Amino acid sequence: MSTKEEIEFAINEEINHFEQDYMGRCPKDIQVHLLEDFLVVRLQGVVTAAEQQVVKSCPAEQGRDLPKQERSHLIETARPVLEAMVKKVTGVKVVTMHHNIDMMTGEKVILFTLARSPDCCAAK
Repeated sequence: MSTKEEIEFAINEEINHFEQDYMGRCPKDIQVHLLEDFLVVRLQGVVTAAEQQVVKSCPAEQGRDLPKQERSHLIETARPVLEAMVKKVTGVKVVTMHHNIDMMTGEKVILFTLARSPDCCAAK
């Protein structure tokens, strides 16, 4: 049985690999928080230089919406991979996954709702 901190660390590592392998680059920072049956992943520094240029050069709404829609599509396509990764680490099935990215700040948040709280023991 893993501790809460070990689960958070393992998810952090898995998300880092996913971002590098699937999205093509590593975020500047990843924070993972397991809160009972919620798993919150916060990634900072995920917007590419090209996406930043689109945000700056296009009209406000369009500049943010185009890359945001593409990112949303990519995450939805990868949803089975992410859910399997979370189940592998936590031992619990993912019920729902929510995600959003702020193209202005470069922050992405993914929230997983689990079928139940993972079995964790107290920190060692």
